[in-house]
Amino acid sequence: MFRFFKRGEQNIKKQGLDSTIEPGERVTTENQEASISPKLSLHPDWETTEEDRYVYQFLNNSCTPLKPNQVSLSGANLTKDENGNAVVTALVRTSLSTPLTLDVMKLVLMDSEKNIIAKKSFHFKELGVIPPTSSRPWQFTFEKESLKTKDLPKENWTLAFQIAPPHKLDLDETWENNLSENEKESLKNLVEKEMTPPKDGEVNFQSLQADQSKSGNLHISLLLRNGTDQDVTFEQIPLIVEDAMGDQVAEGVFQTKDLLIKAYTTKPWTFIYPASLIQKENADFSRWRAYPNQQ
Repeated sequence: MFRFFKRGEQNIKKQGLDSTIEPGERVTTENQEASISPKLSLHPDWETTEEDRYVYQFLNNSCTPLKPNQVSLSGANLTKDENGNAVVTALVRTSLSTPLTLDVMKLVLMDSEKNIIAKKSFHFKELGVIPPTSSRPWQFTFEKESLKTKDLPKENWTLAFQIAPPHKLDLDETWENNLSENEKESLKNLVEKEMTPPKDGEVNFQSLQADQSKSGNLHISLLLRNGTDQDVTFEQIPLIVEDAMGDQVAEGVFQTKDLLIKAYTTKPWTFIYPASLIQKENADFSRWRAYPNQQ
């Protein structure tokens, strides 16, 4: 445990702000206007002195009470270690009536203006099981290389869970104008309700529709899915199409002219291979896939 205070120090105070989430799957029947002050719960493997326990109890008592069904990060201290890494001491607080166990969670460290200082995924299993309505102090290290500023704020900073928003359909204006309301609703249900969203940080393509015209041109429609927290722009996309037999049907490079896929959205897009690029006649499109050529 990295001790952020000096022994005997008198002017210890909480430097950071609080951030709170409400896990939807843990809805309680408690009075939502109730006020809950979580009790301090130190990790059983932490070796602490009486002074340590006093400091953490003091910091916990300084926190704002929670409403039922909330999980909160309360910033206590932000400093740098001898290697230049940012070390955040925070209280992981829960007002849930059941024990809290977290897995891998992405945290974001922000200054007083909500500018991002650093982001990182942490394995919360090391935190252990937090008892109901409890508050557990923990330390989170952001490596020097991940910091976007040299000078860390002294107060009013925030450590927060970075929760991905629900994955949404984002239609290009052309699609918006050419699809019927029923078609748009069906596509919306497919993207937002039926399909599993892409993994955090993942960008992938999903097959939607393949159709070969009488002239021999192959029209394929894909769902371009962005599971990152950043907008993604494609200048060009090299695509290979394979049929149900795994045979390559077509290959080509498409100039997409700043095709933008917003963060946490899916955009359908159609690519047209002229007949001259078709490599297999009578392809079986009962199952097919299209993927970027990585070469």
